[in-house]
Amino acid sequence: MKINWKKIGNLVPAIIQDSKTMEVLMLGYMNKESLKRTIKTGKVWFYSRTKSRLWMKGEKSGNTLEVKNVKTDCDSDTLLIKAIPKGPTCHKGTKTCFSDNIFEELYSVIESRKKEMPENSYTTSLFQEGINKICAKVEEESGEVIKAAKEETKKKVIEEGVDVIYHLFVLLAEKKVEISELTKEIRKRRK
Repeated sequence: MKINWKKIGNLVPAIIQDSKTMEVLMLGYMNKESLKRTIKTGKVWFYSRTKSRLWMKGEKSGNTLEVKNVKTDCDSDTLLIKAIPKGPTCHKGTKTCFSDNIFEELYSVIESRKKEMPENSYTTSLFQEGINKICAKVEEESGEVIKAAKEETKKKVIEEGVDVIYHLFVLLAEKKVEISELTKEIRKRRK
């Protein structure tokens, strides 16, 4: 692989793309050593410009990127790395650093709670209690939003609606249903 390292100060931008969905996940910078480690280990490594050191994506969170393919662009000064994300890619807990979808963000946080199971987390307690408890909460919150719609203010309907969405997302995460699968089904029904 021929790379023009000198063109931009011995660092090249590396665009990370989900190899399954083709969604752009993030952008980082690589030097020669981080690229070598990426190819050797099969995990994505970057060079931190602020810390002046190499770092592996997910070295603290466990949310690594498994390399499937590395290509250069036509000018040999940018990399495109197709990878499989092992958890949320963004440090904010979202699948992608380019997300502006609050539902994806919420779902990513719920998935990370399921994976990490932090103490004193309501979400953790739901996963620990299992599918019956989660289903009971979806049912309870659905009843509350219906009651709010019939008897209470718009504000209360919004609050209860958010509760239903949150508990539904916990249920979906428990059953390993991805947001992308819901999106695909919605698009299919729009036609």
